[in-house]
Amino acid sequence: MSQQIAGHLLVDCLIAQGVTHCFGVPGESYLAVLDGLHARRERITFITCRQEGGAAFMAEAHGKLTGRPGVCMVTRGPGATNASIAVHTAFQDSTPLVLLVGDVASDCRDREAFQELNYESFFGPSTKGMAKRVERIDDASRIPEYVARAFATATNGRPGPVVLVLPEDMLMSPTDAQPLAAMPAVQAWSDPGSLRTLRTMLLDSQRPLVIAGGSGWTPQAAQALERFAENWQLPVANAFRFQDTFDNHHRLYAGEVGIGINPKLAERVRQSDLLIVIGPRLGEMTTGSYTLLKPPKLAQKLVHIHASAEELHRVYQADLAINATMNAAARSLEVLTAPVSLPWQDWTAQANADYLANLQPPPAGTWPGEIDMPAIVALLQKHLPADAVLTNGAGNFASWVHRFFKHHGLAKGHKTQLAPTVGAMGYGVPAGIAAAITTGRVALTMAGDGDFLMNGQELATAVQHGGKSIIVLLNNGMYGTIRMHQEREFPEHSSGSQLRNPDFVALALAYGYAGQRIERTAEFEPALLAALQRPQGTLIEVMLNPEVITTRGTLSAITEQAKRR
Repeated sequence: MSQQIAGHLLVDCLIAQGVTHCFGVPGESYLAVLDGLHARRERITFITCRQEGGAAFMAEAHGKLTGRPGVCMVTRGPGATNASIAVHTAFQDSTPLVLLVGDVASDCRDREAFQELNYESFFGPSTKGMAKRVERIDDASRIPEYVARAFATATNGRPGPVVLVLPEDMLMSPTDAQPLAAMPAVQAWSDPGSLRTLRTMLLDSQRPLVIAGGSGWTPQAAQALERFAENWQLPVANAFRFQDTFDNHHRLYAGEVGIGINPKLAERVRQSDLLIVIGPRLGEMTTGSYTLLKPPKLAQKLVHIHASAEELHRVYQADLAINATMNAAARSLEVLTAPVSLPWQDWTAQANADYLANLQPPPAGTWPGEIDMPAIVALLQKHLPADAVLTNGAGNFASWVHRFFKHHGLAKGHKTQLAPTVGAMGYGVPAGIAAAITTGRVALTMAGDGDFLMNGQELATAVQHGGKSIIVLLNNGMYGTIRMHQEREFPEHSSGSQLRNPDFVALALAYGYAGQRIERTAEFEPALLAALQRPQGTLIEVMLNPEVITTRGTLSAITEQAKRR
């Protein structure tokens, strides 16, 4: 059996796992892997990024899109620490991710060698850690074993990130080991007794509500969820930043349970007598900082379905806990037979009516300035194709698409929302670029001025690799969310939240994107249509009045309300 160096074997193992793209910043600690990527460039593409945080965000976004682990490669020490933001995102968002870290040579370990770091301590797998597993490969012949285990760990149960550490000298070692075949993720099925109990709970209910979300959904699972909801005429809400789990155009859709929740939906959650939570782990954002749903025991009955047994009963004591993956759970639920008549049809219809009413913008004159953000989102709805991928990072700017944009989503065949439930700034730009490069679909990023500048350099990556994303950059000259919170807690004491920005249009042009600044709503539609037609990416800078701070009011109103307290 012929030998090859371990770095080449590692690439073969990635290909065997179905990897077509990996993202990273090259480093001297894994030159052997880079050489393997060169040798196999017809089968796997290395996307050269500008900063490890952007590279790892791209890999995380790819994991969200495909359901298979996104792969990121970084060098030791600073490369790994830069990438850690996406590892944390993947952990809290339950996204499959494999981070490969080139490391110091074995004979230099434990001497504080150049850029040396203890990765087990740093990424530390635990209930409060950043990774599901952190392992170091010291024996080249075991690379297939470690890679296969990393992909299995990343996808089984609650998906998440795995870190593999690769000593530089190990990667240069000769080996005759061969890749292991990719294994599909294990499906955990609902037990028949639990399903019978769930049916009884439904029959005893008057005001049920489904909250769907989390990771692990496929188009087939989303379609099965839709059939379950239709069979039982159940109102369905999506969890925070998983708005594409259930079709927002469906007559049973009730809205998003997350930041800036529709007050009527929040009240409906409180009034429900049976919550069926399928997929979300019920984190802080979906539960209103654990006040909308107060742990450990809810007033209403709780059915919690999750892919990981460790998540069940961890924060909330469920009346019925079902350990099942989303494909299995949804397909089990869709065959539950419903009675001919149900007592909650008016409840369900009103839930959808409340959602549709929440799509209507506040009265004219609510916000000052020449930019009408609901109208801009309406233009996105009008002109973007149904399979367009919408991405965003963290900030108040994201609330406009969260409230006013309607996703067809997974039930129609595609994941269409990439957004960090962990609340990481700088996510949207690299996520949009990754989506554009790997899917060829239209990718639109909603960004703030502060958010954009955290990973705006990845526009160079997009241009180099032929990724065409459209970025709508809302420029209000500040870290808007922080400023809003300052006005709420310390009115008129702005500190540290003001921004002096560059010329974003000139910056976009310098990277090879097209750029246009708009100051009035009427200018947006032609700018968007032109962006959809041109071959390269586009940045549309929207000059937003700082008063236009939320979808429900102005910055001054928040200040005045705080001063009256």
